[in-house]
Amino acid sequence: MPGAWLSLLLLAGGLAPSARGDPLALLRRHNDGSGRCTYSFTVASPGEASCPEAGGVAQLREELAALTARLSRLEGAGGAGGSGPRGADLSGVWPRGTQRAAPGGCEELRRDKERLEEEKGRLEREKEELAQEIARLRAARCPSGTGGVPGRDSMRSASKGCGELAWVGEPVVLGRADTIAGKYGVWMKDPEPVAPFTRETTWRVDTVGTEVRQLFQYEAAEQLARGYPAKVHVLPRPLESTGAVVYRGGLFFQPRRSRALARYDLRAEAISAERELPGAGYHGQYPYSWGGYTDIDLAVDETGLWVVYSTEKARGAIVLSKLDPETLEIRRTWETNIRKQSVANSFIICGTLYTVSSYSAPNATINFAYDTATSTSRSLSIPFENRFQYLSMVDYNPAERRLFAWDSYNMVAYPVRLAHA
Repeated sequence: MPGAWLSLLLLAGGLAPSARGDPLALLRRHNDGSGRCTYSFTVASPGEASCPEAGGVAQLREELAALTARLSRLEGAGGAGGSGPRGADLSGVWPRGTQRAAPGGCEELRRDKERLEEEKGRLEREKEELAQEIARLRAARCPSGTGGVPGRDSMRSASKGCGELAWVGEPVVLGRADTIAGKYGVWMKDPEPVAPFTRETTWRVDTVGTEVRQLFQYEAAEQLARGYPAKVHVLPRPLESTGAVVYRGGLFFQPRRSRALARYDLRAEAISAERELPGAGYHGQYPYSWGGYTDIDLAVDETGLWVVYSTEKARGAIVLSKLDPETLEIRRTWETNIRKQSVANSFIICGTLYTVSSYSAPNATINFAYDTATSTSRSLSIPFENRFQYLSMVDYNPAERRLFAWDSYNMVAYPVRLAHA
């Protein structure tokens, strides 16, 4: 191997003399036992006063073997090209040390080095990102829950930034019923949908009539405004009043002339659960002030599924129960001191029940609140506009943080603001 080629290889491998002129590599040429010319070199470490332990020696041997293999590969590749270290003087190929690409030569070494540097940089970035993610997960704290799946309700509540209702904005009309059947009704979105449905899928029931079975499905609220449903579900049991909700892929409703609750599976299009609500008044015993057989009113908030009703034992006061959304079993019940027939409607936000003072007064108020965390009630006076003066349904959607309402043929939404402690 000519000296010029080997010098270039030593430069590429970092084995050239140092900036101080100290020789880092000593080259020796001799014949081996078979008479073949052999090159060998000795490298002096610039940073080690003595040799490392056995493990380090093994690593150095592996590195030296790898370098030797690469030198052999490059030598073979150069010879295959017709001009290379075996039969040509390469001193004129890179005049005055200027590097040019040669088949299988130092250009390949340079590219390999660049690729290794890029890979090293990528791995360093991934390592840093992983360290940051581990730190974030260690810093996270998941509050424990009570009832149902451990921690699920309280985690949902915390993620939404729960607080007390402080303000209700002006209503925005999103749709209008065009027949007498839609004077009052209920419209909904699922805050925790199940595929193929999404949070944009919108549901509507016109509740004027005795055999209310049609559940209209819309791909989005814009389709609701146009009045053309994507599908119409026919319920196995007729629905009573405006207390239905959609939650976790099911329509929860009160079957007509019963104190039962039912879950209609929207995918299977069949009733998947049904349970009687013990002692609950129904079909006009304890409705809201506007009537409409609104004895049993279902609701959803950040913490799950609820039902608002009254019983003979409660003497017409609002009773509030937390439900298991799969089985409809009652998890816990609260009895308030708010007379159900004295308020127009109600909704639940962050475990607190709020009531509306009037269904027809244009300038109504949110007038009472009952906090299930403390089992206490208080008076309020938060302005609430009945723009069309016949409020038959109002529910809270925790995913959008808005109130959905049905006001005399009109499907409207109210923005809300919560005050955080």
